[in-house]
Amino acid sequence: MSITTTLSIDEIRAQFPVLDQQVNGKPLIYFDNAATSQKPKQVIDALSHYYNRDNSNIHRGIHTLAERATSAYEETRKAAQAFINAPEAEEIVFTKGTTEGINLVAQAYGRKFLKAGDEIIITSMEHHSNIVPWQILCQQTGAELKVIPINNRGEIIYEEYLKLLSDKTKIVSAVYISNALGTINPIKEIIADAHKAGAITLVDAAQAAPHEKVDVKDLNCDFLALSAHKMYGPTGVGILYGKRLLLEKMDAYQGGGEMISEVTFAKTTFNDIPYKFEAGTPNIGDVVAFKAAMDFMSQIGHQFLHDHEQRLLDEGTKLLSEIDGFEPIGTAESKASVISFNVENIHPFDLGMWLDAKGIAVRTGHHCTQPLMDIFQIEGTVRASFAVYNTVDEVAYFAQALKEIVSKFRK
Repeated sequence: MSITTTLSIDEIRAQFPVLDQQVNGKPLIYFDNAATSQKPKQVIDALSHYYNRDNSNIHRGIHTLAERATSAYEETRKAAQAFINAPEAEEIVFTKGTTEGINLVAQAYGRKFLKAGDEIIITSMEHHSNIVPWQILCQQTGAELKVIPINNRGEIIYEEYLKLLSDKTKIVSAVYISNALGTINPIKEIIADAHKAGAITLVDAAQAAPHEKVDVKDLNCDFLALSAHKMYGPTGVGILYGKRLLLEKMDAYQGGGEMISEVTFAKTTFNDIPYKFEAGTPNIGDVVAFKAAMDFMSQIGHQFLHDHEQRLLDEGTKLLSEIDGFEPIGTAESKASVISFNVENIHPFDLGMWLDAKGIAVRTGHHCTQPLMDIFQIEGTVRASFAVYNTVDEVAYFAQALKEIVSKFRK
């Protein structure tokens, strides 16, 4: 059962030091959360504590600092297991982020098990990190990449997905929530139908993890990747969840220290999972601080996160739709707290710079989804994305600022 916080939004905001500043003489309004979220003090403190008190390499040392560092690192693995409801902690592999997680599966699973004539299915709204690794794999193996089309609202056309599925389908890799559109895909159904066709599944949960309760048992996905920095945690850290049976069958992804059991000049035997996929000294301090981010989200509660962000999305959509020339990109019935848009005859980069002059941080461009932008026949969009520390007042100020910018441009 999701916990609902008793904190007010002002009390939540007070935990984020970066928000207490001015940009271009205006109070900072940070609406670039889909790119990376800000970090609460407890995450910053956890990172500082590690480097101040516990800094040491892990797993191989027997001295006190090494044992403390190892314990803190593995506690984050257990926290991640609980956060996504994974059956075992050993099914949690630490990565640099979602991108590395997808590449790991493509190379360690795909290169071993796919061959010419096999097919991989993705959606039209994928981030480049869920396109390029599969294109590379197809070049390596002779497999073919298939793409599920979308409608003009930015929703996958499910009947077309079912038509693509066949006994040639070996992998279905789909984004849970689109970073560019905010579309929430019917991911559980996508997984179930992929399994009926005999395919394994990977979920890109980079945008889902900050907004939705992610439960790998309920989804029954084979792999799932996410990034800490999208969910109030440090950059350069993520996890790949994989079912034990699959992880054990996969080849090692990188060679080096920690991922080995025994090395001789004649041959190497590999370590057990998950260490088989964690070569070299990891990003220990940021992994340790990631636990504080997951604790923060759990203390706030997924229901509160969802309800608050939905309120911001609804208010923003209403206010922005009143602006002359406003063109929303992505109007799916099921959406997360992302508003991607253009304004008629104004370049999104210009809008982004004018908004920054008013202290408002938004993202502009193709959002690492160039094929999606091509479908909509646009260069890019302005994207405002909301988090738990954003307020209705900020949304109203943003809408008014945008209205003033558009009005001046039209003169």
